[in-house]
Amino acid sequence: MRKTWILAASAAAALVLAGCGSTANSGSASSGGSGSGSSSSAAATDLATWKSPVGTVVVDGTRQTVYMFDKDTAGSTTSACTGVCVGLWPALTTTSSSPSVSGVTADVGTLPTADGKQQVTLDGHRLYTFSGDSAAEQINGQGYMGLWWAAAPDGSKVTATAPSSASASASSSSSAPAYSY
Repeated sequence: MRKTWILAASAAAALVLAGCGSTANSGSASSGGSGSGSSSSAAATDLATWKSPVGTVVVDGTRQTVYMFDKDTAGSTTSACTGVCVGLWPALTTTSSSPSVSGVTADVGTLPTADGKQQVTLDGHRLYTFSGDSAAEQINGQGYMGLWWAAAPDGSKVTATAPSSASASASSSSSAPAYSY
């Protein structure tokens, strides 16, 4: 119980910190961040797979889980993740036109971001990391607010949720203060 409270407090703190550095202006996609897990640098764009507690998911070059956002439209020229969302869910960006992949069967591509960078995509779906994943091979963003899902190697979203012992995301994210996109 104490662990759940600490995780909920950490999630709330992440929301507050993310809100301090961004505005609610749509289209503002400033590269986010401070804090571990909040940077998706070009060096971290190689894609591989990891057998997580929710199934096989895609990870970036630093083994951070990559996620898809239900409010994005595949192939869209704009991301639906704006404002506070950008600080919590940094876009996975690249400077390479063809990042290396291992175990990923979906088409890997890029789409432009609002600030002129190239966001990595799977079958046209924009990819993000989660600021709440503080170390490699975590899935704390899985199912967050019923909108964020780990990406599967075939380009689909993984909708399974992790057992509470494997990841605190399902229980702690529901305790975090809600915000809208």
